[in-house]
This record gives sequence, C-alpha cells and structure tokens, in this order.
Amino acid sequence: MPHLHFSADELDERRRRARARMAERGLDAVLLFKQESMYYLTGYDTAGYSLFQCLVMRADGDLVLVTRSADREQAAFTSVVPDVRVWTDRGGANPARDVKAVLREKGLAGGRLGVELHAWCLTGQRWDMLRAELDGFCAREDCTDLVQGLRAVKSPAELECVRKAGALCDDALEALHDAIAPGVDEGLLYSRMMQAILEGGGDPAASRPIVGSGDGALLVRYFTGRAAVGARDQVQLEYGAAWRHYHAAIMRTVLTGTPGRRHEAMHAACVEALAACQEAARPGATFGDLYEAHARAIDAHGFRDCRLNACGYSLSANYPPSWMEEPMIYPANATAVEPGMAIFMHMILVDSPNRLAMSLGETGIAHEDRFEPVSAMPHDLVAKR
Repeated sequence: MPHLHFSADELDERRRRARARMAERGLDAVLLFKQESMYYLTGYDTAGYSLFQCLVMRADGDLVLVTRSADREQAAFTSVVPDVRVWTDRGGANPARDVKAVLREKGLAGGRLGVELHAWCLTGQRWDMLRAELDGFCAREDCTDLVQGLRAVKSPAELECVRKAGALCDDALEALHDAIAPGVDEGLLYSRMMQAILEGGGDPAASRPIVGSGDGALLVRYFTGRAAVGARDQVQLEYGAAWRHYHAAIMRTVLTGTPGRRHEAMHAACVEALAACQEAARPGATFGDLYEAHARAIDAHGFRDCRLNACGYSLSANYPPSWMEEPMIYPANATAVEPGMAIFMHMILVDSPNRLAMSLGETGIAHEDRFEPVSAMPHDLVAKR
C-alpha cells in the first residue's frame, strides 16, 4: 500500500475537482509536469522531477505516469498512480515519444489537451521535443493554472500541515535568537535553524534560507560565503519550514548592540505595514489590495524609497527550487483573497545609502472574518548585546 499523507478520499476529491475544471474547458486530458501538481493529486513524492516526467490524467480520471526507472518504486511507495510507464535512459532518448504513445493508446489522438507549461521539469529543450510530437496529433492549450488554482485554497487537512510548519518556524527562530551574538559565524546560525526544523519532524524547505549580516543583510536572496556577526550589526533572517512539503515562511531582522534610531523607525514601519496587510486579507480584497495596504503604511513612515515591488505570496506544498508561488502580492494583482489561502507577507525595507535593512514577515491563513498567523512569535525588535 502507498504511504499517503492524506486520505484516499481527499485525493479522490482533489482529482474530481480538477476533472470538473477540465470539463469546463473542454479538455480530454492534461499533461502535468509540476511536481507539486502530482503530489497534490496523487501523493507522488520524488526529487526526480529534475529530469523528464509527465503525469497524464484523462477526463475520466485515468492516470498514467511516464518517468524513469529510478522512480518506479518511488511512485509505488508514495502514490495512488496505478500505471507507471518507464522511458529508458540512453543516448538520444526522447521521452516525448513515450508520452505520445500513451496518448495514442488512451484514444487521445485528435483530442484537446491541457499542458502544464510553467514547470521546472519542462525545460525549453524538452518542450521542443514534446511540441514536435504533438503538432498535428492533437489540439493543446496552457493549463498551468488548472491545478494551481485548486492548490491555492487549502483543505482542513492541508491547513493543519501549514500550522505545523508555522510551529517549526517558531522553534527555529527561538534557536536563532539563542545563538545570535557578536562573533558568531553565520554557518552556525544556519545549522541551528535546520536542526530545529529537522529534529521537529519537518522537511528541508523548497528555497534556500537567508542568513546575512552586515552588508549581507541588504540582500534578500541566499548567497554563498560566510561572515561573522559584528558587535553592532544587523542579521537578516528569512527561512521556511515544511511539514509534508507544506510551507510556512518567516522573516526577521535581529540586531546586535544598541539599536539606532533609524533601525527602530524602520522596524515600527514594518510592524504597522504587516498589521495593515493582515487586516486587509479578507474575502472581497485582492492581492493588489494587500500590496497597497503595505505601501500606504510604509510611505506614511517616510520609507517609500526603501520598499520593494512585492510583499508576499501564496504558499502550498512546494518543491525546490522555490517555495514562492502565485498569486503574489504586488500592485494591480486582481486575484481575490479566499478563505483557506495560506499567505506569506513580508515587509522588507532596504536603505542602500545608509547600508541598513529591516524586515518583518510571517505566514497566516485567510478566514472569512480574520487572518490567522501560524507563527506565535512576537513582533518586537530583538537586539542582542
């Protein structure tokens, strides 16, 4: 029996809703390339998506996974997929032909297919191979939003995973607060963070975490190389924890030494902006509205030139290279906030001329009447002396 993290009934319901969307769009089948979609619909859990694999789901629910021999046992162990076809690793291999053979066998020649085009697995080179096989064989359209639209709103069982991920974020932040001190190497901070998450039963997050001190605190991406925390410093922290791949992310700037007035003012702006975003996250609001709430608060504190052009995004069960997914919080995004969405909101200020940074962020769940943070950590400015 497969080792599933959700009931067979829940997986059945997810596929039923996906098939209903297929029917609305007149699709006879979909070709799914996102590992997240495969996990969501079937439980299939692998890191093998760096190479070619494709889940074919017909309108009647029939499933066929086309993958490599290395993932045959993985599919049997983790998923409800009943039919796994292996394409053979060899010089000149063209797995698109294996997909076409499945489509022909399933009576889909001349049909209308949806293709998940925005997927790490489906590189431009692989899409060229697949497109050459599909041209003249069937009609097709981009269906990247089909499963992703379902994944954005979580079931109660999924939300419990998000809450567990949030608790792991808190455990890691407490460990970081204990470890941050002048002279401490950033590598030790990474290790304390990961130790808390993994020992708590979590998974490695889909994105690389950020620990940056000094000028490195102004960077909001992971970069290689390690430094030691200074006596009067700023330590930028942005990381995620995952429970059964469901993510929560958190962001903080921790200071060492006595905080300066500008750091304190930047922090106050971030606190107000996060509260404004969370208050705005109600049904009827859009993701663009959340951005505007953040921008008004930041601008009122005089930091307009320090804010970024986006301040958060949806989180789900995500795989590397990133836990970021649509919808994102940026101007004019008309996507509506819905109950059951898990949203990471990050207030980031980068004052490049003064070489200062400040951030505050956490993940929460949208409800009909409130926004529920899944982190219990306070928003106070932490300064280690």
